[in-house]
Amino acid sequence: MFRLIGSAGKDLCDSHLSVSRRDILKVGGSTLFGLSLANLLKLKSAQASESSKAPGWNKAKRMIMVYLQGGPSHLDLWDPKENVPDKVKSVFSNISTKIPGIQFTENLPRLSTINDRFTMIRSMSYTPNGLFNHTAAIYQMMTGYTTDKVSPSGQLEPPTPKDFPNFGSNIVRLRPADEPMLPFVTLPRPLQESNVVGKGGYAGFLGKAYDPYTLFPDGDDLDVNKMDRINVSDLQLRPEVFAVRLQRRAALRDLINAQMPIINAAVENQQLDEYFSQALSLVVSGKAREAFDLSQEPEVLRDAYGRNAFGQSCLLARRLVDAGTRVVEVIWPKVANSDNHSWDHHVDLSKRMKNQSAPMLDAGLTTLIEDLDQRGMLEDTLVVAVGEFGRSPERGVSTSGNGNTDDGRDHWPYCYTAVVAGAGTKRGYVHGKSDKTASAPIESPLHPAQLLASIYHSFGIDPETIVYNHLNQPRELVKALAVPELFA
Repeated sequence: MFRLIGSAGKDLCDSHLSVSRRDILKVGGSTLFGLSLANLLKLKSAQASESSKAPGWNKAKRMIMVYLQGGPSHLDLWDPKENVPDKVKSVFSNISTKIPGIQFTENLPRLSTINDRFTMIRSMSYTPNGLFNHTAAIYQMMTGYTTDKVSPSGQLEPPTPKDFPNFGSNIVRLRPADEPMLPFVTLPRPLQESNVVGKGGYAGFLGKAYDPYTLFPDGDDLDVNKMDRINVSDLQLRPEVFAVRLQRRAALRDLINAQMPIINAAVENQQLDEYFSQALSLVVSGKAREAFDLSQEPEVLRDAYGRNAFGQSCLLARRLVDAGTRVVEVIWPKVANSDNHSWDHHVDLSKRMKNQSAPMLDAGLTTLIEDLDQRGMLEDTLVVAVGEFGRSPERGVSTSGNGNTDDGRDHWPYCYTAVVAGAGTKRGYVHGKSDKTASAPIESPLHPAQLLASIYHSFGIDPETIVYNHLNQPRELVKALAVPELFA
């Protein structure tokens, strides 16, 4: 029997040579034919070289995830249909875009003028396990894995150390930040459905060292001035503590560690070194404090992003990645299952979409892409805008146990739309196609796990890379492959 001693790939200098479960199975059968582990690693190296030639491989240096929590209606934004029954057709008029033959609704006038700069995926699709509530769908989108505990009401247990990691945690672990800067930031609010807060948003079994830095300012979700009250006092040096003293403490810590390995072993699971190093570099550099200062931006640009929590969060995300942050997740600033500016349009869709949620999205996302492009940052910055699902093609029907009025649409994971821009992705490209009622893909369906695999691929990370859970069991980053058609 073939057996691997120790943890596969953990002792390799090159992380891309880590061995996948599939590789281990290959060795188990192929050693009979003379393929040794050494030969397998050579093969993995050759495969990595081939991957480096694949479109989009290792083009992304940083990423902004614009997460449209709540599930926006694709039919009322960027995949409208004509010649369909009144119950299906959007109440909004269609408008032309920069791509001939591709229409948006009137809700996205600005995005319609720049869709020649991004890829639009009109065939996002998956079949949920059990109830497709927001939290289960969010967890799948953020981790690539389905949940295993859902209550009869559809709600999940709170975040636990056993959860699969958020994709951002995986990225900053495998591609640490190059600058002394916060590696992973989530703002301006947590992922949330009802009283389940943060599920799918943290590092899970990777450990707290890879959790995102959360920036959740005080104030109501609709408080237009909340981003002006960002509190980063924990990043500021107190007058009585100087950088030199902190550096001396770091040297003392290293001396103690060298003389007392037993102490290191005792706190190994707490990963204190990562915390200490991160805090030290942040305090000494001061770059984080500067990045958080939105007042340094021209007033006209702040207006273009939108004077609201979402728009200013998009602007702050650009400032953070410009300063060296690897991953920023901008979470739609409203709880998934709520009213007003939420995307969860079970009722009053025609009013809430037009007057509340869509204008914020149109201004914030458009300006973000334009701003990055004008600065030359879009070449190596990946931008993804997606929700956990779309909305039902027919208004007024129940697909998830929720009540819906004639002016509302229910949850619909079987077909929806995502936007991807920058970092080697195609410009002016529409991937996949939905059927005549936007109910299901008829061309190139794309599962959320494939989108995550494509994100990893963009960072030069093999989606099949093995990570180890809380039980030291090997797990792939995601059980899917990248979609090469998304990349130029």
